[in-house]
Amino acid sequence: MSVLTYPEAVGVGLLQGVTELFPVSSLGHSILIPALLGGHWKSDLDVSADGSLYLNELVGLHLATALALVVFFRRDWVRVVRGLATSITQRRVATVDQRLAWLIITATIPVALAGVALDKVFRTTLGRPVPTAIFLALNGIVLFVTEQLRRGGTGRRRAGAAPAPGEQHLTSDELSDRRITQMTIRQAMTIGAAQILALLPGISRSGSTISAGIFRGLDHEDSARFAFLLATPVIGGAALLKLPPLLGPEGSGLRGPLLAGSLAAFVAAYLATRYLVRYFEHRTLIPFAVYCTVAGLGSLAYFTFG
Repeated sequence: MSVLTYPEAVGVGLLQGVTELFPVSSLGHSILIPALLGGHWKSDLDVSADGSLYLNELVGLHLATALALVVFFRRDWVRVVRGLATSITQRRVATVDQRLAWLIITATIPVALAGVALDKVFRTTLGRPVPTAIFLALNGIVLFVTEQLRRGGTGRRRAGAAPAPGEQHLTSDELSDRRITQMTIRQAMTIGAAQILALLPGISRSGSTISAGIFRGLDHEDSARFAFLLATPVIGGAALLKLPPLLGPEGSGLRGPLLAGSLAAFVAAYLATRYLVRYFEHRTLIPFAVYCTVAGLGSLAYFTFG
């Protein structure tokens, strides 16, 4: 069984915190970079190795990422929780907060079921460098196609649009929530189901959901916002499921490095979220598409012919 050293834990934490929110696949980078570095990084950080707890460690770091998202969107989550509570007690879905709460819940169901059912398959069969490199390149292609279709009419840009009458007192976040809650439950579930693709190492969770949101008519800013809100319960729930082995005898010697890695992941995820929320106000997925395609094809060539 591999044991994470403190440098490995902090390095992986920083990597996970950034790449989980950037549309470039955190799992893909967590597989490819140790394999590219070689040495003890390659042996210690191997998802597919027998008896490896590396995937548990990675998912454990997700708890810190989820916490960073909760802290960043704390005002939103207060409104969502309040909306859910009032919706249940009043037995209605009438307000924006109530509707947003149920959109998040229903959009989370598909990936939650798929994650439980397919976890072992993705870990043992696909968690290797070559398949990961292929999926990373495909992730880049999907992001590029999304932008081309958006420019051709799929998706709408609302950035800079004046608030409607009666909305002048609302914050930009509240205006975004109003636009998001114009979706139907079916549309939200379609966007949420896109997260299933992120079970494939190399396919980005945020990239999949942002792309799906754009296909459903949201702009970059609203798609990213909804993607980050959806990611919070998914990655937080997955982390809680993977933590028990790390807290038992099998996790002996891992808890210290995992704590250090979690602190690094929290800081990296918070800063990444802050940057991306501003980035998607006026910019596109194209730089990430180019990066993923080049990095994926380059890694594939290295592991195939190197």
